[in-house]
Amino acid sequence: MHGLEFVVVLGCTLLVGGAVAHKLRVAPPVVYLTAGLLLGFVPALRETELPPDVLLLVFLPLLLYWESVTTSLRAIRRDLRGIVLTGTLLVAVTAWSVAALAHALGLPWGPAWVLGAAVAPTDATAVGVVSRLLPQRNVTLLRAESLINDGTALVVYSLAVGVTVGSEHLGAAHVSGLVVLSYGGGIVAGAVVAWLGILLRRRVRRLGDPLLDNLTIILIPFSAYLVAEQVEASGVLAVVVCGLIMSQAGPSLGRAVARRQTEAFWSLAMYLLNGALFVLVGLEVQAAVRGLSGAALTEAVVTVVAVACALVVVRFLFLFVAVYTIRMVDRRPQQRGRRMGHRARVVSALAGFRGAVSLALALSVPYTLDSGGPFPDRDTIVFVTAGVVVFTLVVQGLVLPAVACWAQLPRDTESERELTLARTAASRAALDALPATAADLGTDTEITERLWAEYETHLSTMQATGAASDPDSGPLLRRRRQETSLRLALLEHKRSAVIALRDQHRVDDAVLLRVQEQLDAEEVRLTQVRDDL
Repeated sequence: MHGLEFVVVLGCTLLVGGAVAHKLRVAPPVVYLTAGLLLGFVPALRETELPPDVLLLVFLPLLLYWESVTTSLRAIRRDLRGIVLTGTLLVAVTAWSVAALAHALGLPWGPAWVLGAAVAPTDATAVGVVSRLLPQRNVTLLRAESLINDGTALVVYSLAVGVTVGSEHLGAAHVSGLVVLSYGGGIVAGAVVAWLGILLRRRVRRLGDPLLDNLTIILIPFSAYLVAEQVEASGVLAVVVCGLIMSQAGPSLGRAVARRQTEAFWSLAMYLLNGALFVLVGLEVQAAVRGLSGAALTEAVVTVVAVACALVVVRFLFLFVAVYTIRMVDRRPQQRGRRMGHRARVVSALAGFRGAVSLALALSVPYTLDSGGPFPDRDTIVFVTAGVVVFTLVVQGLVLPAVACWAQLPRDTESERELTLARTAASRAALDALPATAADLGTDTEITERLWAEYETHLSTMQATGAASDPDSGPLLRRRRQETSLRLALLEHKRSAVIALRDQHRVDDAVLLRVQEQLDAEEVRLTQVRDDL
């Protein structure tokens, strides 16, 4: 099948699959994976294959960058120790446990380690399926963990693939050097690209073209990945570090129109990339099943169940053992205040979903060795990884709501409190700046007083609740222009006030994004009104 025909078929599959998932209230990835399996029966689609590098070089940078940009850096700093442990040590333990289990079930050590690395990292996008069931802190911890563990898993994956194909050798010094280079080089590459990206975006902003600003944003994750790969470091870590830095600088860089375009673009792009990835895996599973004999297929199904259960058990044991070990070592009072209860850890253990990253790693396994022979058990790796992803999304996804209800997790009120604080601070900043700004703009006193009363009313309401004509008329047009210009000018003071609260660590990044989205929508509306006058 030609490329254009395949794109149309893929797009139609995503459209129909999304509608079916919405109608049946089923997780969309499950529907897309099933659709891919069904498409595998179409003869023209059976031979469709993507080069393995495409998945790592196209899908991962975009997926990881957006997840890192929209993840709270403050929350990461607050729970850094636990995130680092689950993002590094838990991944290594999980990969080793799965590799040992797969080897015991018949896989050679090389493919077994590749499988272990592929299914070891959790996926932030998959967590979104049940995010509404969990408090914000739990969701943030899961997302932050997935950003770090992707880099760890990729290091293990690269070593396992390299050793299997014959391009790498094992040795304590060699492996240690690769790990240091991967982590250190990835962090440095991400920081450097983020710094250059900030400088470039500041220059592009002066041009006033939102399309150029968004083009710059799209280039940033690919540039970070490319620079890291050139020095043989972790492109995944480079993208994550770059995204976290840009999440802090981004709100002050672009204009409202550009940010609105960015949000719309990335929302659609993430939907398409995730959906396409699951459909492609469904097609690959079809090919994998055809490549497995009857006995091998039975063994692969057994491996899916065994590995999926092992992932839950290992994660459960690690979370409880690590917590009690930390409590024995660190008895500081401030650490006690941040502890989670046993029920919250049970929920976190079951929320370790696997998703797009695992699928991308499985599909990225090369087809041949350096010797020219086929990569051993590649079909089994793809089949088992896809099966594990389905297991986590379906079985764990069905069990988790009941467990979350049993856990009786406390309602998350911190975000609402911070949101009220941010909105109040924004209105107060506008009120404080109103007289001087109106004088600078030469606004009529009548308009200034009316706007003052409006802001005062809004501020009083926020503090009290704690929550939440003729176009040819010259004077009318002039007043509307003045009011619109004044409102636009005051929006910058609002935005600066909320960013200052974020920089002072008084409100979370997620709160900043929510307030900024409202401010940007108002700015876009007012700009359109001004242009129409």
